[in-house]
Amino acid sequence: MKRRQFVGGLAAAATLSACAKNDPDCEADDAARQETFQWSCVTSWPPKFPGLGMGPENLATRVEAASAGRLKIKVYGAGELVPAFEVFDAVSRGTVQMGHDASYYHKGKVDAAQFFTTIPFGLTNLELNGWLYYGGGLELWRELYAPFNLVPFPTGNSGVQMGGWFNKEINTAEDLKGLKMRIPGLAGEVLRRAGATPVTLPGSEIFTALQTGTIDATEWVGPYNDAAFGLQKAARYYYYPGWHEPGSGLETIINKDAWESLPADLQAIVSTSCQAVTADMAAEYAHGNALSLKRLQEDPNIELRPFPAEVLDLLQSTMQDVVAELMAADPASAKIGKAYFDYLELAAENSRITEQAYLNMRGQRR
Repeated sequence: MKRRQFVGGLAAAATLSACAKNDPDCEADDAARQETFQWSCVTSWPPKFPGLGMGPENLATRVEAASAGRLKIKVYGAGELVPAFEVFDAVSRGTVQMGHDASYYHKGKVDAAQFFTTIPFGLTNLELNGWLYYGGGLELWRELYAPFNLVPFPTGNSGVQMGGWFNKEINTAEDLKGLKMRIPGLAGEVLRRAGATPVTLPGSEIFTALQTGTIDATEWVGPYNDAAFGLQKAARYYYYPGWHEPGSGLETIINKDAWESLPADLQAIVSTSCQAVTADMAAEYAHGNALSLKRLQEDPNIELRPFPAEVLDLLQSTMQDVVAELMAADPASAKIGKAYFDYLELAAENSRITEQAYLNMRGQRR
């Protein structure tokens, strides 16, 4: 106890000594430490929705606690301040300071952003985070968003998703023709070329569209979130694997002016909290999906089915064409896409002889 008091006294004395000299930097630092901020965060998710919607709530709680209340963030679900798909624009304009959504929702506005959520048959959760945090992906992301006055941060990931809920059986590639399916991003274009009709809907509208027959099928996330929406009550066939979203990363986007108004310690708190939420959400989905899948498997009205190999083969080959055309048409997509696929080649070999080999071995021994 005495040692702590002594060390604390030395620190206080050093601080007082520096400020006693009327050091302008010291006075500025002291003023910055006392300034408080009130931010608004808009999201693409239903308010407090498990996983997706609780991610930004978790972020706000962590930031407020770590900053001792100096930065408070009020979270608004989709439609409470802005529509689900207008988060990017609201933060870019400075209407609000922060947003939380998925970057593939910006297809058509900034096409290369899709690489930072997910690419069909692409990086898994762990691989995507490796690319973003250590493989140069985050630097490319921030470069891409800079013209829009935005600073992006990875904040959450749902892991490998399910293939979706269907009101008709998918036994051959022919069964995709004429299918109306809610599916965003590049995967929607892949399905369109396979003969289906992709539909973009916010999460809150999916159940009604599926139940009324407006759509024939939908992907959302996985058992944890799908069951929360009650999708099992609107469709019988639940297909896997989630070829379209092998590791869907979510983003926090912050208005650049708002970001630069924060002192360095609050910037560090926000950045670290975003990374903490990414780790926490992975654990939440691992647990939530396991429990929810067990309950769905016990429901006699649900049939869990793998996609036929010929369907996956068609989707994968079509995906290669879609990405090649995107990269040929858009310089930003060409630059980011090359970095993404270079990292995929690197990561895939490691995953093959570690994660994949282990899971295959474990499955054979159960």
